[in-house]
Amino acid sequence: MKALALFFVAAFLMLAFTATAQDVRKEIGAAKFDQAVANLLVALDSKNAGLTRSAIYTLGEFKAEKAVLPLMAILRNGTDEKTRIAAAYALCKIGAGVGTYAVKQAVRFDDSEKVKMHAAWYYNLLVSGGTFAFIPTETNGTIVAENK
Repeated sequence: MKALALFFVAAFLMLAFTATAQDVRKEIGAAKFDQAVANLLVALDSKNAGLTRSAIYTLGEFKAEKAVLPLMAILRNGTDEKTRIAAAYALCKIGAGVGTYAVKQAVRFDDSEKVKMHAAWYYNLLVSGGTFAFIPTETNGTIVAENK
């Protein structure tokens, strides 16, 4: 029941508010915004992968700095590639230094090439353009290299 309520809160917030995090905070008030972030943080522990990814995405859109540490844990320890990719996106969107550093480290060390590729893409797009180069190869598809 709680998970269903959290899902509807997350879905409502995602659909109703396409403005910036500050606009949302101003529109609904700081207390409701903080409660929404708190609910989304609870949703990170859901057994429903779709709900978890929706919460991750929304926390990123809200630029919820309270979510940085839990998102870093998901990026590093998550078992699902899609969830780790969503965490990389959200961390880049939030823009906190420690979170973006974690994304940069995921590009280097994640076991999944898919996660590495997405993390590098989001880092280039949202944090620092040109940090990573995408090099096509004949045998391995595309590899990611850090520009120095």
